[in-house]
Amino acid sequence: MFEEIYSGLFPFWDKISAADREYICENSSIRAFEKGTNLHNGSECSGVIFVRSGSLRVYIMSEDGKDITLYRLHKGDMCMLSASCVLQSITFEVIIDAEEDSECCIISGPAFKQVSERNPEIRIFSLETAVSRFSDVMWVMQQILFMSMDKRLAIFLHDEAIRIDSDNIQLSQEQIAKYIGSAREVVSRMLKYFANEGIVEVSRRGVRILDRKRLRKLTI
Repeated sequence: MFEEIYSGLFPFWDKISAADREYICENSSIRAFEKGTNLHNGSECSGVIFVRSGSLRVYIMSEDGKDITLYRLHKGDMCMLSASCVLQSITFEVIIDAEEDSECCIISGPAFKQVSERNPEIRIFSLETAVSRFSDVMWVMQQILFMSMDKRLAIFLHDEAIRIDSDNIQLSQEQIAKYIGSAREVVSRMLKYFANEGIVEVSRRGVRILDRKRLRKLTI
């Protein structure tokens, strides 16, 4: 099973030896996580995480307990930042929680590190994967530091609607606030403003986009 998963996931898979492929598979596991479960906390080497179903949230937390969502992982996404022993030059500590009931394929960090030391293709892939996530992180920081609240919220709602291919976004205001690095009260006020303008409709079930064209204009 793992052989089939990794052959389609890793571009280096056919370039490494059969023994290394077997070793990675032997040190892999499929794990189910209930909503709210913590998968990775800080500098521990939890391994390489591949999401088979569900959704994970990757975030950082300040000393006073305030957290900022860096990015989210959905079906088909992979996280290398959870394998700190593989990327020793990167001291970027993140926390990963299951947003919903999820199933993940996890490769042991030490095992992946051992094989990567023999195969430069794996080290290059690991760094490229981590760098691509840093682009997501910089985009989040750019929004927090330089964009107005209405633009940040509009970008999130617009992107989320495209991702799920629906105008019905079934997220609570507290969840949305976590995703955009704000307070629930601020999100509530901004959603009320959007609702008064006829752009969205807010209910207990979440947010329904009524006018995607006008919402799109707010993202520019």
